[in-house]
This record gives sequence, structure tokens and C-alpha cells, in this order.
Amino acid sequence: MARICIIGGGIGGLASACLLGARGHEVTLYEKNTQLGGRANRFEAEGFTFDMGPSWYLMPDVFENFFHLLGERVEEHLTLTKLSPSYRIFFKEDGSTVDMYSDLNTDIPTLEALEAGVGPRLKSYLSNAQQQYEIAKAEFMYKNYDSLLDFINLRSLIYGSKLSVFSPMESYVSRYFTSEKVKKIIQYPLVFLGSSPYKTPALYSIMNHIDFEMGVYYPQGGMYEVVKALVRIAQKHGVIFHTETEVSRIITTHKRATGVELGNGERVSYDMVVSNGDIHYTETQLLAPEDRQFSQKYWEMRTLAPSALIMYLGVKKTFDSLTHHNLLFSEDWKQNFAEIFDDPQWPTDPSLYVCAPSKTDPTVAPEGHENLFVLVPVASGLEYTEKGLEHYAERMLDTLEEHMNLPGLKENVIYKRLYSVEDFARDYYSYQGTALGLAHTMRQTAIFRPNNVSRTVDNLFYVGANTNPGIGVPICLISAEMVYKRIAGIDIDAPLADVLSSK
Repeated sequence: MARICIIGGGIGGLASACLLGARGHEVTLYEKNTQLGGRANRFEAEGFTFDMGPSWYLMPDVFENFFHLLGERVEEHLTLTKLSPSYRIFFKEDGSTVDMYSDLNTDIPTLEALEAGVGPRLKSYLSNAQQQYEIAKAEFMYKNYDSLLDFINLRSLIYGSKLSVFSPMESYVSRYFTSEKVKKIIQYPLVFLGSSPYKTPALYSIMNHIDFEMGVYYPQGGMYEVVKALVRIAQKHGVIFHTETEVSRIITTHKRATGVELGNGERVSYDMVVSNGDIHYTETQLLAPEDRQFSQKYWEMRTLAPSALIMYLGVKKTFDSLTHHNLLFSEDWKQNFAEIFDDPQWPTDPSLYVCAPSKTDPTVAPEGHENLFVLVPVASGLEYTEKGLEHYAERMLDTLEEHMNLPGLKENVIYKRLYSVEDFARDYYSYQGTALGLAHTMRQTAIFRPNNVSRTVDNLFYVGANTNPGIGVPICLISAEMVYKRIAGIDIDAPLADVLSSK
């Protein structure tokens, strides 16, 4: 068995630690911050408990498969509540709202009110999305790619043609629906991928199957309970964690990763290194120039997922107009995406998201109070002053009061913390302060995404949102399984059945 170092304690790093530890390897994980979890972090302030990043528990089948790999059951670690409604949508143009329930018997009449005759077309669309999801899981999502031939072999071409891979999501959705409101509802899950519907391949219509037919859940206590579960499982298998311990360099010998140097100058030998850190940072700061795979020009040509302005608000009031997940859609959808991806600036009329976990979980806020997580997607790399950020945040609070029916919000805020581009860059060494990583454009999907194994340094691997298969908590669990396959020498495209029996 090997001595393996994991750099970074995000979801991908923790999940890799679980799998590799269960395999019998001697695993040590280093995390520079005080807490494990990466972007899936949390903090407490004045009686409120805030999840700092991910707040949607989607793709329960992926969680179940991952825990099963380790001989565990999700329900032994998490108490899941299926949300009803799954989320509420607010439309700025006319002040209307709709609730979506991940139940077609309820959702179709709602959408029929927006576009007559939409029911049969929605069923057809979702039937295709389900087929695409099943094909993607069986043939693409858990597959390691080493060359273009792996991506365009005969089987991939046959299945890929069914996935509408080369069609932009916006044009694909427009084949089925005409109402702008309905199209927005169908396209909003792309926010989870950090992408624009005008640039994202229609492969990701699978997100609608996940949304409409698999449901939206919440782990009681918050999303950080997922982190805690992964830590427990990893420790059960002997993984050693070092927090507040930064890795300053990956040591290589004759083009092979042989250890790491820590921030205090200590050098530790390992047989393999797995980086859950930002790939740009790992490449440009942790590796010597001769060991790097990508040029600076390569990074400058990447399309980054948005960053965000996040407001963590503790409010001494509750609001009946909110449910657990709430989405406010801008009037000019196309302009909003353009201001994030094409002409980076602070959005003039942004769409935004409000999570009110205190609607489902009384432990995250004092009685009679509301815990609000407000996220405004903005372009990565934006510059700002503290005063400018405060001013923009005030504008967003005005928007919430006006368009989400939250009277008295501002005057009842008793705790407020802002978190934005510079914070992502500082806390996670995120390239240009992106909140999510590389966007899921056609040129950054599958073989066109940075690989999870270095092509210049042996025994150096990558895990997390910037490598395959991409962004999202469940997707990072899959990413960890793919790295595990690499290290274990397992050449299977589909999800594995278990890890423990292969020790």
C-alpha cells in the first residue's frame, strides 16, 4: 500500500481520503484553513449557523452509491428532508411567483398556466433528459479520459448523438418551449454548473431530470453535515488530518511526485500526491515551471464560472413570502449572462438566490429569526473597494425587499457578513476569485477539461470541480471515485460496486 498525500480538504479531497483510506493506503490530508470542507464550509455568529457555500442536496443516487462503496448508508450519517416545495421562483417583470415541487402532477398545471399545452412537451423533454442522465452515468460521467479517442470512440459517438452534446442549451430548450418564463425555469439549474445557457452543451439537460424528477433535499443541521460525515468515515479508515497546515510545494524527483514541502519548511515524503486545490494554483505555485502542464495563455483562454457576492444575514423577523430555496429571475436574462461572461461588470439587473434554511431547520437561527444566505452571481476577476461592495449589497437588499416581498428586511438585519471575489481568492486560492471553478462550456467538458492525472509528473493526481466530471458536491464525489480508479488501476466506465472488498 502507498503513502498518499492529499492537498486540500474540500469535498473532493475528503471523498478521496475516504476511498483511498478504505483501500488500505496510508493517507494524510493537509488543509490550510482552520476547518475542513473547502467551499462547503460553515460558521456561527450571534446564534445563527451559516453554510458558507453549497446549499442544494441534489442527485441523492450519487450520494447513496458513494456511501455504499464504503460499506456505509446515507441515513446512518444524514437526516434528509425532502423539500416541498423544492423551490420558489419570483419574476421581476410582473411580480408573480411559482412554486416547483419535483412532482409532475403538481408542476405541470403550474407550467401550463405559463404556457398552454406545455405538459406533453415537458414530459417528452424530461423523458429524454432521464435517458441522457442514465447514459451519462453509465458511459461518460464516471469515465476517465486519456486521449481524444477515449471520447470519440464508436460507443461514445452512438451514445453522444443521443445526448445533444453539440447543441447549446438555450437553442435545445427552445425546441420544446416558447414561454420565456418556462425557458428560464428549465435553464436555471445551469447556475449550479457556473454556466450560461448560451454556451453550455445540451448534455446538461440532465440537470432537469435531477430537479423535476429526483427532488431537492436538505440534511438537517445543514450541508456541513456532509463534510462531517466524510471526515468520520475517513478517520474510521485511518486518514490523518492536518488543518492550518499549508503545502507550499510539491516535491518532484525525475518527473515523479515524491512528497511535499509544508509552509514551515518541513519536507515529507510520499509515494503519490492528490491535489484538491485549485488546479491553476497547484500548477503555477506548487509545481516548478518545468513540471507544469499548462501555459499562462491556456489559463487566460479559459471560461471561468461566476464568482458571487454572498450576504450572510441574521434577521430578527420571519418572512412568509420565502420558502427554503428562492430564486429571483432578472427581466433581461440574456443581458444578465452577458454581464457575467462576455462584458464583466457588476450586474445591473441580476438574478439572485436566497436560501432560508431556518424554514426547514430550527437549529440554524434563534426562534422567531431568519437565517438568510443571499447569492448574487457576478463575474470572476471583478475589482472593488469595501465601500463599493457595501453599496452594491445595499442595492441588493433593496431589490429583495421590493421584488421578493420582504418588507422591513434591512431594518431587521442584526448580523451581516459579505463575501465576494477577493474572499474566494484568499481563502481557496481560487483563480480570479471564481466561486465554482471552470465553467461547463463545450470546450471545457470531458476530454477538454483538465485531466485528473498530470501528463508531466508521474503519481500526481487532481480531484475536484476543475477536473472531470466538474462542478457540484455530488459531482466531486464522482471525481474522487475517478481518482480512486486511477490509483487502483481500475478501468471501468460505470460506477463501482464497492471498495472494501477490493482491499
